[in-house]
Amino acid sequence: MKYSVNISGLNRDLPICRVNDDLYIAAFSIFGDVEITIACAKRLLELTPEYDFLITPEAKSIPLIYKMARQSDKARYFIARKSPKLYMSGVFETEVNSITTAYTQKLYLDKAEAELMQGKRMLLVDDVISTGESIAALEDLVTKAGGIIAGRMTVFAEGDAALRDDITFIDKLPIFNSDGTIKG
Repeated sequence: MKYSVNISGLNRDLPICRVNDDLYIAAFSIFGDVEITIACAKRLLELTPEYDFLITPEAKSIPLIYKMARQSDKARYFIARKSPKLYMSGVFETEVNSITTAYTQKLYLDKAEAELMQGKRMLLVDDVISTGESIAALEDLVTKAGGIIAGRMTVFAEGDAALRDDITFIDKLPIFNSDGTIKG
């Protein structure tokens, strides 16, 4: 089963995938699709509030945030990592329960990067917001770092996330029943 979308003028067929017996989603992955990555970055930049830096959770939205940084005059972006790395000068963490991951994850931020965020307007970016857990985890990290939340942006707002007024998104994604019909 597929769900067809037109995002930033480009047509894509997204596979409908099972999350559990009662919930199926249209899976959007920006990986490997340079054309959609460039178009989505351009569109999101047209919608951004004033900000100093971008931040995203590892991993699917990394190409998106990279292209947003390249297309803007913002030369710096941050990635909340899924595990601490040896080069980090110290870390702090937060937990996240994503709809597309079967277990609780942690996101980590380097203390040296956190120092750069202090008092800065941070734009939180993700590829899809559904439950809002990943964005909430980013917000927790940025707040702990002393950053200011400038906005929350995503390519797609899925299900009830499209009803939120604190998220800027390009388009909505419905959620589905097991037979591929839209839940309603």
